[in-house]
Amino acid sequence: MSELDKIEKEALDALAAAGDLAALDAVRVAELGKKGRISGLMKTLGGMSPEERQDMGPKLNGLRNRVQDAVEARKSELEEAELEKKLQTERIDMTLPPVAAPEGKLHPVMQVFEEIAAIFGDMGFTVAEGPDIEDDWHNFTALNFPEGHPARETHDTFFFHPQEGAAPKVLRTHTSPVQVRVMEAQKPPIRILVPGRVYRNDWDATHTPMFHQVEGLVIEKNIHMGHLKGCLIDFVREFFEVDNVEARFRPHFFPFTEPSAEMDVKYTKVGDSIEIGAGDSWMEILGSGMVHPNVLRNCGIDPDEYQGFAFGMGVDRLAMLKYGMPDLRPYFEADAGWSRHYGFRPWATPSVSGGLS
Repeated sequence: MSELDKIEKEALDALAAAGDLAALDAVRVAELGKKGRISGLMKTLGGMSPEERQDMGPKLNGLRNRVQDAVEARKSELEEAELEKKLQTERIDMTLPPVAAPEGKLHPVMQVFEEIAAIFGDMGFTVAEGPDIEDDWHNFTALNFPEGHPARETHDTFFFHPQEGAAPKVLRTHTSPVQVRVMEAQKPPIRILVPGRVYRNDWDATHTPMFHQVEGLVIEKNIHMGHLKGCLIDFVREFFEVDNVEARFRPHFFPFTEPSAEMDVKYTKVGDSIEIGAGDSWMEILGSGMVHPNVLRNCGIDPDEYQGFAFGMGVDRLAMLKYGMPDLRPYFEADAGWSRHYGFRPWATPSVSGGLS
């Protein structure tokens, strides 16, 4: 028997004796690895004469190929044997119930949207929606914003590049343009709730470039501030689930209402949580006022015949107050752990807010 025949027999015997894939790989490395026996013989071809290489080259290549084929064949045998062993020993009980899929949670913002819509729905409000990209008329001019108002500047508002000869479009800075669109298209009486996304150039723990607002609008005959105050006090009582709410309305300025007022409620701090309706401290919670006559005229409504009130509140901030979330930014970070902690079970009943749910 030649030396090459002896090496081949030893290699094939070692492969046949390999009882598992780890042992097989060890034989493969010993024979065909970079420092393996057959690989070492292949390296000697470089030092041979042309005549010797012509003789030994085919022999060594044949040896390497036969051993490689034997490795692959033995590997298939071992894998098939391992699979057969698993099939014989492993069992699946098909009568067991399936593993429950993770249940999605309703985002706190959407939960609060639903709660607000349900409360005002009981007061006779219907939900209205509009586009996120607005024109100058609906976002500013119709709402009595004068030229040079800070909201018209780029440090407060996101503007699009204007088309030639036209005013630039904006990402709406409030949901009030929807009020304008409804008043232009619908005759009074009007009683609407406007939830949606709004955009302003800001970013910190309590401000984000995109956030959520809910605004309300009532246009009827003989409407006055008493109606506004009663409506909002009832809302705060229902939303925060308290029997008594002490509130005050401070004079303020908004271009689209006159008179205008910010609503404060009494609160107390207990540990890290805030309790609305008790205590000696005041917290501003929303803005409101009687719809400005100029806004009514701009929308084709006679202010001598109809009056109305409007209010607006930040949904994200209301969620923070009610459910104890200290920072606004995680609202938008798609953190599954945060959603599991602060999220809610989806509402089983049809959504009051239509497309927002």
